[in-house]
Amino acid sequence: MEEIKLNLKGLDCAGCAAKIEDKVGKLEVVKEAVLNFSTQTLIMKIENKENRDEAINEATKIVNTLEPDVIVSEQNGNQKNKNTDKCNGGCSCTGEHHHGHDHGAEDEEEDSKKKLIMLIAGAAAYVTGLAFINNETAKLIVFVIAYILVGGEVVLKALKNITKGQIFDENFLMVVATIGAFAIKEYPEAVAVMIFYQVGEMFQDKAVNNSRRSIKSLMDIRPDFANVIRDGKEVRVSPSEVAIGEEIVVKPGEKIPLDGVLVSGSGVLDTSALTGESLPREVDVNESVLSGCISKNGVLRIKVNKEFGESTVSKILDLVQNAGNKKAETEKFITKFARYYTPAVVITAALLAVVPPLVISGATFDQWIYRALSFLVVSCPCALVISIPLGFFGGIGAASKNGILVKGGNYLEALKNVDSVVFDKTGTLTKGVFKVTEVKSESDLSNDQLLEYAAYAESYSNHPIGLSIINEYGKDVDKDKVRDYEEISGHGIKIVYDGKHILAGNIKLMKRFNIVSGETESIGTVVYVAVDGEYAGHIIISDEIKEDSAKAMKSLKALGVKRTVMLTGDSRKVADVVAEKVGVDKVYSELLPGDKVNKIEELFRGKDEKANILFVGDGINDAPVLARADVGIAMGGIGSDAAIEAADVIIMNDEPSKIADAIKIARKTNRIVWQNIIFSLGVKVVILVLVAAGLGNMWEAVFADVGVALIAVLNAMRILKIKKL
Repeated sequence: MEEIKLNLKGLDCAGCAAKIEDKVGKLEVVKEAVLNFSTQTLIMKIENKENRDEAINEATKIVNTLEPDVIVSEQNGNQKNKNTDKCNGGCSCTGEHHHGHDHGAEDEEEDSKKKLIMLIAGAAAYVTGLAFINNETAKLIVFVIAYILVGGEVVLKALKNITKGQIFDENFLMVVATIGAFAIKEYPEAVAVMIFYQVGEMFQDKAVNNSRRSIKSLMDIRPDFANVIRDGKEVRVSPSEVAIGEEIVVKPGEKIPLDGVLVSGSGVLDTSALTGESLPREVDVNESVLSGCISKNGVLRIKVNKEFGESTVSKILDLVQNAGNKKAETEKFITKFARYYTPAVVITAALLAVVPPLVISGATFDQWIYRALSFLVVSCPCALVISIPLGFFGGIGAASKNGILVKGGNYLEALKNVDSVVFDKTGTLTKGVFKVTEVKSESDLSNDQLLEYAAYAESYSNHPIGLSIINEYGKDVDKDKVRDYEEISGHGIKIVYDGKHILAGNIKLMKRFNIVSGETESIGTVVYVAVDGEYAGHIIISDEIKEDSAKAMKSLKALGVKRTVMLTGDSRKVADVVAEKVGVDKVYSELLPGDKVNKIEELFRGKDEKANILFVGDGINDAPVLARADVGIAMGGIGSDAAIEAADVIIMNDEPSKIADAIKIARKTNRIVWQNIIFSLGVKVVILVLVAAGLGNMWEAVFADVGVALIAVLNAMRILKIKKL
């Protein structure tokens, strides 16, 4: 399945966004469509690549029909609608920024100025007619002029949309309501309501744009350039033009544009953009450095080892920007609700205009038509369809600012209901940095010989325990000398080396081959070694508990998490010591890889229906468990490709205490989203009741539309104010 991304520059109508998503999703060639209003991005999934052009063209037609002023461009492509004559392709724009900073911004600013001038002129005409003109005919003429100045654009939009079959949008409802007010001779109110509506729309648009800019600024880690060394000279180029193996220079205050290895220089890096931590990191020659960090001092020369598209900063940007495409259940519900809400209110308004005058004695059509027109104004669900997506996307942005990458609004919503947290041990609660602390021969072999046999047994291993043995051995391991290599899952390794049959693994491996060995009392991971069927000795490897693991458990308990569980393949003795020091409620040890999934299944069978289980692992060996849990968090550390692929949430600095922060942000986001839902619907219902009872007017109805939408957007922006936790 292929994914197509279109940028919709200038899409400011949330209701129209929902309609575009619905219509594009129904196209024959499109399998699935998601429109992210916060980032103005339309994602289409198609099964057949041959239908790519057709899907883009059909989607563009739908956008042009519903929102003619929106500029459609394919990410990393060209504009696809009628406005392409604005750029001849010679500009320096690339990718998702195509036409985003040149013509589009200038046109928007020009349009805003024109609207403001027309609004001021219309308001002046309105005040003149209201305060200084007494003749009724002259008054009507002045009010009509004021209405055309203020609402002419709204009327034209409504007429255009009607010709395209788009009825019941906000423009149409406002036109019907205000022209209806003219028809029943409520001239001043018709103009005043249109002025109030336009002022509200201007503030609402400004708030939405500010919110989008605030969200984007949180993720503004994209490097603008790279200083690459070519032919002995320093050349400034786009990061995407730098090849693997080339060397770049980063000066103090500049962002590191690509991942690589430091070949000369030393300095201090600001990693806060990636990890949310202000603590600087010192780097020296031969150390890996990641894109997105800022050099605080010293000139760094870096050998690039990843293309820009595969770099840490590029992956993080892509991950966060696409997070809004995975919508939360609340967001999906509001979108569906909006489809039925407006038609229901419009039908009620029609009945309100016609039925009461026919059945209530003394009721007049003028009186009930006015109430019905006020009803129409309240029927737009913009407050909800704008503020809810902005709320979730703002929560994702706030989490990113704290070094927590959430892959979608659905995962952010799931985090708020977590009542069980299950941890892997190695690399999650412990540092995963293993070191040999004891080598003890219990045979004729010397300790050095025992270590040599163990190193050759682990020669093909990528596991931290195996690597620690190889590092301790300290000599080159000639893999060609290893014969009959066999890895026995959950037990250890069997090889033939130097004519000897060697076993290296846990106590279960010894028992499997009927080798008698006493279990050691040492605390740590024990690797037992047997040579030619005889027990030879053991090696102790120790791992260090992370400084904030115990703090993480206390924070989770304070948030109301009912149980914390640790799963590990390590020995019971080691697992119990770690569990006690960290403070987890339950520990399961000596587990095979498949056993972890079985334990998660057991927890699922005993959990409440609405409660979620969160699994935290290192993102490398725990993919099946990460996938099975309601929410999977990877403690992958910055730059871990496996973690980014496997998990729903990534903690960028490996600190378990960040899990509590993620839950806090999720809960605050949820509170603000539901505040907006209750406030928006509550005000609308109250105004509808007041209007129907004759206690409300069209002014209040306009407040229930644009006023409530503005307040809801401003409330959603509070999520972005979450400071470093």
